[in-house]
Amino acid sequence: MRVRLATGRVALFGAMLAVCLLALVPLRLVLGVAGVGELGLTARQVTGSLWGGRLVEARFGDVALGDAKARLAFWPLLIGRARVELDGDGVRPLHGALTVGRHGFAVDDMTASLLTGQLFAPLPVTALDLDDTSVHFRDGQCETADGRVRVTLAGEAAGVPLPPVLSGPARCEAGALLLPLASAAGTETATLRVFGDGRYRVEFALRAMDPTVAVRLERAGFVGGAQGYRLAVEGRF
Repeated sequence: MRVRLATGRVALFGAMLAVCLLALVPLRLVLGVAGVGELGLTARQVTGSLWGGRLVEARFGDVALGDAKARLAFWPLLIGRARVELDGDGVRPLHGALTVGRHGFAVDDMTASLLTGQLFAPLPVTALDLDDTSVHFRDGQCETADGRVRVTLAGEAAGVPLPPVLSGPARCEAGALLLPLASAAGTETATLRVFGDGRYRVEFALRAMDPTVAVRLERAGFVGGAQGYRLAVEGRF
């Protein structure tokens, strides 16, 4: 039994060849064309094709992501968006996607434990944990955000012991991503705002009842007020 194809042999061969060539396009080239690097995603080495590659020592700005498997999702390409799906293959969790489009970018369903290094210095933040977090920016403005974020602290501030963890939900406010974080006791807080151009501002606050401790905090740059002692840090991812 023979099946006659309406499509000519040359056209069919051409379509099959195009699919095969597309599958061999290097992931490194695709990421460059999509402008993912402009968002701050870099890697020491990128291997594999656009449908299945690997990032070695990946970073998002100054934040270390580690090694990760990466692939480009097909369907978002049809509407002009490049969605890079990431799966970490290290000891720290990393799973989610980065999407780049003409009018904005997004972090989708991201669960990760990220080492921050000196990003928030002099605040002693060592890690940033995302729990199924999604953030969408359009034309530089935060449109939607959800999920939960946790920061890990180490050491002390001007001799004041700090809680190990601050946590809170993600949401948008006045065009910026807002992360209102607090300790379990509620006596220490950190308000982190991230803007569409990669800038951030974090205000860390704690209460000090001891006058001696208050003096040390002021010497360390904290400013006293009705809500306790605050220290603001600004930077860029």
